[in-house]
Amino acid sequence: MQPGKQSGIRRVTSWQLVGAQLRHFRKLAGLTQAALAELAKVGEDTISSIEQGRRALQPDLATTLDKLLNTKGALRVAVEGIPRKERYQALVEDFVQYEQSAVSLISYESQLIPGLLQTEAYARFIFGCTYPPLEEDVIEQRVADRLDRQKILERKPRPLLHFILEESILHTQLGDPDVMLEQLLHLRRCMDLPFVTIQIMPREAPQHAGLGGPFVLLETPDHDGLAYISGQLRAELCDEPADVSVLMQRYGMLRTQALTVEKSARLLDALLDALLGETCPAQHTPALVPSPSTGSSRATATAMAETASKSPTTGASPATATVTAETASRSPRTPPPSTSATPR
Repeated sequence: MQPGKQSGIRRVTSWQLVGAQLRHFRKLAGLTQAALAELAKVGEDTISSIEQGRRALQPDLATTLDKLLNTKGALRVAVEGIPRKERYQALVEDFVQYEQSAVSLISYESQLIPGLLQTEAYARFIFGCTYPPLEEDVIEQRVADRLDRQKILERKPRPLLHFILEESILHTQLGDPDVMLEQLLHLRRCMDLPFVTIQIMPREAPQHAGLGGPFVLLETPDHDGLAYISGQLRAELCDEPADVSVLMQRYGMLRTQALTVEKSARLLDALLDALLGETCPAQHTPALVPSPSTGSSRATATAMAETASKSPTTGASPATATVTAETASRSPRTPPPSTSATPR
């Protein structure tokens, strides 16, 4: 079978069967999707996605719908009967839902700055590279969705976030040089957030446990572990303890092979100095977390002011605003930063 050709066999998932049940019960009750959504206090798109099998029906919502539709627990029983391997959907909407409520999240990335740390301009360029090309309105919606995901950086209580990035990501020139410079500055400010840890995997690392590709691990409020692995056409979100354990061990090894937090910050500061023609990188050793008496590195402060002057009208994303406020509160002498969601 040639790529892109359909086999003619359509696989029906357990979630599609649950969705068909919900649609049947809703129609028997004489309700539209909008009316049921209003009664259940969820979005109409949520009901629509569940009925189409594109989104998992969560147990608490199943209980609510059973009461509203007088189905005597049928939906809840159906959800509880979903095979474990299908319990967690691999779709973007569901991953984002788990991400927003995660207690902790760790991520290894080999090609791009992670979506939670991206600037608006960087995200727009990434979506603009999609092939076949996306329509402009689709790109803008995806950018808005990505920035909306970054609300996790404003959440209370704070999640614990840890990222390991390949050094090559920092040197890749994507689009206009100003886009990458703004992104690197934003990444450096994220390093100063107390609940964010970023390590860089050096290009000359003699051993590497992440050659299998990028992945994300998160801990749910119920302390379940989920693994998210994305590819060109498909993504997988799984909760199998054995799989999560393997990736957790792999991430632990990556942490030992990557640069320390302090050395990672120095590497990024040196890169920013070189881009801005500032201090000689070999002589530049700023503190990782600026204090009121030391401030940020000279390169960071200069570039932040320059980038801000070039983008006077661009709105700041929630994540950028949070990073700015957090860093500014601890670094009074740092000029205000420049203004600037699928997973990754």
